[in-house]
Amino acid sequence: MEYFVQQLINGITLGSIYGLIAIGYTMVYGIIGMINFAHGDIFMISAFIALITILAIGVTGASSIAFILLALLIVLVIAMTFTAAWGWTVERLAYRPLRGSFRLAPLITAIGMSIVLQNFVQISQGARVKPLQPVISGGVTLMRGQTENGPIVVQLSYMQMIIIITTIVLMVAFSLLIARTPLGRAQRACEQDAKMASLLGVNVDRTISLTFVMGAALAAVAGLLFVLFYGVIDFYIGFVAGIKAFTAAVLGGIGSLPGAMLGGLLIGLIETFWSGYFTVEYKDVAAFSVLVIVLIFLPSGLLGRPEVEKV
Repeated sequence: MEYFVQQLINGITLGSIYGLIAIGYTMVYGIIGMINFAHGDIFMISAFIALITILAIGVTGASSIAFILLALLIVLVIAMTFTAAWGWTVERLAYRPLRGSFRLAPLITAIGMSIVLQNFVQISQGARVKPLQPVISGGVTLMRGQTENGPIVVQLSYMQMIIIITTIVLMVAFSLLIARTPLGRAQRACEQDAKMASLLGVNVDRTISLTFVMGAALAAVAGLLFVLFYGVIDFYIGFVAGIKAFTAAVLGGIGSLPGAMLGGLLIGLIETFWSGYFTVEYKDVAAFSVLVIVLIFLPSGLLGRPEVEKV
């Protein structure tokens, strides 16, 4: 029982990070119907920006809790600002000129931008992994037990608490933003019919750019949390995390924010429990197998809506 609870906590933590990245995929697809395959590499860039800023400020080794919290807030603001600028630039230079082109052109451009961002970081930061000493350590002991291999302790670390709480807060905030703000109404109007929304006075270009910016800002939060929790990054984490987050978005229902978060949690739980009870080598096989099974019976995903073709 103790082992199950520990794996459950680990799975929710990993799934929360996947969910934050998946929201960026589902927001972009919901408005322009395009998969931004460079979004995972935006997440990777945000992780590097957060790591560089943490080392520059000197957060590691600090003993004052107030200083650490203030420094991490500064790191978050800097990472979100630069990552949002990256997201806006990618949309402005790579995607907007091809918005009226055939459907395959933006897809090829997205893959090209992903390769460009990967190689840019590899050349500028090197191919070796970048470690980070623990910044926030400690936690709460929830349960203690005894197994055949010895005693087991179920712990919920402070970092895991931060990740889970941050994910819940951001999920609620973005859901309210899309449901109750003028920007959210503009996004929903563009999702239904961009041409009609433009005729009714909605600035479609600005709405799409802001959607890319918002998705990149969420990726920045995920990047900072990833660095603080795992303590090691490289230029390739964007591809791996991006594929998992895209899978989560499809599993939950592409275009649905709650679906993206639900899909992220499911992917995280599947990987964690499979690694804990079976073998870690086949955790990706298990996750994608569940995706295939779900899509066979629910082609729109768990919370997705069938796409209605406009005629």
